[in-house]
Amino acid sequence: MTRRYGVAVIGAGYWGPNLARNFRAHPAWDLVAVCDRDESRAHAVVGERSTVDVETSVEAVLARADVDAVAIATPAATHASIALAALDAGKHVLVEKPLAPGSADASKMVRTASDAGLTLMIDHTYCYTPAVQYIHDVIAKGMLGRILYIESTRINLGLIQPDVDVLWDLAPHDLSVLDYILPGGLAPTRVSATESDPLGSGKSCVSHLTVEIGDGASAHISVNWLSPTKIRQMVIGGSHRTLVWDDLDPIRRVSLHDRGVTMGQPSQDDRRRAAVSYRLGDITVPALAETEALRLMVGEFAAAIREDRPARTDGAAGLRVLSVLEAASHSAAHHGEAVRPRHVDSETGDME
Repeated sequence: MTRRYGVAVIGAGYWGPNLARNFRAHPAWDLVAVCDRDESRAHAVVGERSTVDVETSVEAVLARADVDAVAIATPAATHASIALAALDAGKHVLVEKPLAPGSADASKMVRTASDAGLTLMIDHTYCYTPAVQYIHDVIAKGMLGRILYIESTRINLGLIQPDVDVLWDLAPHDLSVLDYILPGGLAPTRVSATESDPLGSGKSCVSHLTVEIGDGASAHISVNWLSPTKIRQMVIGGSHRTLVWDDLDPIRRVSLHDRGVTMGQPSQDDRRRAAVSYRLGDITVPALAETEALRLMVGEFAAAIREDRPARTDGAAGLRVLSVLEAASHSAAHHGEAVRPRHVDSETGDME
């Protein structure tokens, strides 16, 4: 029998209870503590007559010998300081998105974990859904052919956040998916973005992001807090097939369309024009397991520690997403000017 790892969840606000529930239920983990400055909130997470301890001090958690790993679900501004302290204490670290407030702190986290031989992982939850796993496998097998474009829409009547704008709140989900499904990860040549604050809230509520992903292809991401209609959809167009992912449709969450445009050779009568034909084939709807993504995510965290390998969504993945977000914010501040994101070294966390 492989031993269970002791884990503490730091932060009992919005996301912490979900992490605690999944760690508690997973056979690879022993949830030993929940930490929050508000003791009553931590008690509400662990429940009555529980064997899980309540802590109000991060330092006390990191000093515990029965804690092998920590999961950080605190405000983004605190992620780097808590994670670095945990790594210095010899703990493996899972962080909810974003990895850190900026790439400089995130790069330091990646380097520190690598130097210490510890696992640093980011909770890019969508990368653990059966739908995104299917999309990853379809692209890896070449079933879509060459990627021509990606259109992603993530809009709803959402909560305007006090500390981040809509780009930093919603776009990380789409960017993390792109980082997982694209061969070679998220390494765009250029990024451009526009944003607006029609309510005068002080934070942009509507944003449009364009990411050039190479070989003439680009990904367009639209995020919006003001839409009365909730949409969670991504369309990936390939030279062979097109895939549609509708995360709000439980019946047809993913569909594979054998439909598209084919460019033929120019006609002899007009060399300037290529013959265009339209292909109308079958639509395939795969049967996908209904498995909670967070359960798979905490399982991957344990497996990465046990096998001493990078996690599916390791610190470098979080750093790549941050690099694109920073470039997008710079672009938006300069009226959509195209920006080249800094390159991330996956091994060292260094940025160029």
